Amino acid sequence: MMRVTAQIFALLVAVTNFAGVAMAQAVTKPEEWQINLQPAATPMMRSVSDFHSFLLIIITLIVGLVLGLLLVIILRFNARANPTPSRTTHNTTLEVLWTVVPVLILVVIAIPSFRLLYSQRVLPQADMTVKVTGNKWYWSYEYPDHGGIAFDSNILSDQDAEARGEPRHLAVDNPVIVPVSKTVRIVVTASDVIHAWTVPSFGQKIDAVPGRLNEDWFAVESPGTYYGQCSELCGKDHAFMPIAVRAVPEAEFNAWVEKAKAAGVEEANRMLAAAAVAPAKLAHSADQGLSLRARH
Repeated sequence: MMRVTAQIFALLVAVTNFAGVAMAQAVTKPEEWQINLQPAATPMMRSVSDFHSFLLIIITLIVGLVLGLLLVIILRFNARANPTPSRTTHNTTLEVLWTVVPVLILVVIAIPSFRLLYSQRVLPQADMTVKVTGNKWYWSYEYPDHGGIAFDSNILSDQDAEARGEPRHLAVDNPVIVPVSKTVRIVVTASDVIHAWTVPSFGQKIDAVPGRLNEDWFAVESPGTYYGQCSELCGKDHAFMPIAVRAVPEAEFNAWVEKAKAAGVEEANRMLAAAAVAPAKLAHSADQGLSLRARH
């Protein structure tokens, strides 16, 4: 009995460790057969998802009502069921209803819509700023608040993405690194043609226009890597302009900043990659130790 209890306990600890590592290394990207929005990584995306679900309920009710009315008309007012049709041409009550009810529905939709639009366009006090520049066909990033760190972000080849265990056509050589639970202001522009910086799990899509600065904001709630793509038809390599944003705890972000200043962004990214592998190895070793104890 004690051996069985120990095995169950070891299994629960292993599952907990695995869940913790999986959460620490969360990856948000399109999935096969996906029919819903990507999981929300920011409060803004959660609001977008809630509004989407709210509209889906309203649309479903409207479609159901219209379908029901069509069925009633087909069954009750065909030539066989109603050989002597009514010659009524006006019904004041009905005409008032089909004018007022749609107006009320639009008002109900407009209130949360305007509230969401306001929260998107009015930027809160930011903890840091990242400048995003779209180029043909890659992204450039600058950190003006952290010593002017700057780097380009290019798509990885299929072979490199597979070797790193990252998704094809979404992985990049240098992701954007941001701290978790901090308000990040992004300033977006372009050097040549119009691009669009889009990360679905952030609920974010903002145009990058040459000669113009657009701004937006996000605050990532959980550590992980979040993928997006350019969403503007910017040229022949439009499909090869992915975006990768990696959110890390603030202490790791500060360490990345210092490493990037001292040794360059590539070395700083290698340091983060090594730090991400270490907890997984530690959890695996702990699971093996608990399993051995349970057996004895």
